[in-house]
Amino acid sequence: MASVSCLSLLVLVALASAASAQLSSTFYDTSCPRALATIKSAVNAAVAQEARMGASLLRLHFHDCFVQGCDASILLAGNEQNDGPNLTLRGFNVIANIKAQVEAICKQTVSCADILAVAARDSVVALGGPSWTVPLGRRDSPKAASTTMVTQNLLPPTSSLTALIKGYGNLGLSPTDMVALSGAHTIGQAHCPSYQDHIYNDTNINKAFATSLKASCPATGGANVMAPLDTTTPTRFDNAYFSNLLSQKGLLHSDQELFNGGSTDNIVRNFASSPSAFSSAFATAMVNMGNISPLTGTQGQIRTTCSAANS
Repeated sequence: MASVSCLSLLVLVALASAASAQLSSTFYDTSCPRALATIKSAVNAAVAQEARMGASLLRLHFHDCFVQGCDASILLAGNEQNDGPNLTLRGFNVIANIKAQVEAICKQTVSCADILAVAARDSVVALGGPSWTVPLGRRDSPKAASTTMVTQNLLPPTSSLTALIKGYGNLGLSPTDMVALSGAHTIGQAHCPSYQDHIYNDTNINKAFATSLKASCPATGGANVMAPLDTTTPTRFDNAYFSNLLSQKGLLHSDQELFNGGSTDNIVRNFASSPSAFSSAFATAMVNMGNISPLTGTQGQIRTTCSAANS
C-alpha cells in the first residue's frame, strides 16, 4: 500500500508540474487586457472598506489550492463551503462582484481560479505586503472536492510541526514554503475555538499573552469571539508574526509549533530579523502554491458565475 501511495503521489506531482508549466503571466494580455486592472481595483475597494477582507481573500486562495488544486472549487455554493475547516471562510461576495465586472468586459474568458490567485496577490499588496507575478491560465473545476479531501488536506490549527511539514510536503511545498505561507497570519483573525486549547493547555505560550486572550475566549464555546492572528500589526502585512513567535505569542498551536525547538526555528529567526527575506520567500511560496494541480488547456471550464458550474 505504501509503495502504491508513493507512486500515486509522484504521478500527482508530475501532473501538477506539467500543468503549471502551461501557466503564463501574459495569458490574458490579448484576450482580456483589462482583467488584472479590474481585479486590482475591486480588491483595493473591498480592502479599503474593511482591512480584514484582504486576509479573507488570501485565505480563500489557500483553501482552494490545498484541497484538489487551484481550481476555484471552493467557490461552488454549498459543497466544500459546508465542510468544517471552511465554515468561517468569507469574501465570496467580493469574488462574485469581481467576476461580474470581468465578465462585463470579457465574457467567459477569465477563470474564477485565476481571479482568486490575482485577488490574493492584490490583497497582500493592498495591506503593505510584497507583490509577485501571478502565472495565469487556470481553468475552473465543474465539481467540488469531497469532504474527505477537505479534511485530509486542510491541516487543523492543532497540527504538530511534523504534520505541517508532511502536509505541505505532500503538495510539493518545502518547509521554507510552509513557514513563509504561515506568515500570512500576519493579517486576519481567528475564532476562539481554534486557539482555545493553545491558550488553556499548552505551556509554550507567553503567560501574559494567554491571560489576555482568556479574558474574552472561554475554555469552551466562544464561537463568535475572535482575536487577531498578529496582535502587533493586525492589518498590516509585515514580518511581525515571526517576531511574535520568538516571544511565544503565536495565537494558534500550529503557529507556535514553527518556533518550538524544532527544525524550522532558524527559518523563523531569519524571517523575524529580515523583512526582505520573508517578503521574498512569501512571494516564491505563493507562486509555488498557485501551481498546485491547476486545470489547463481543455480541462475544466471557465465558469460564467463562480458559485455554480456551467449548465
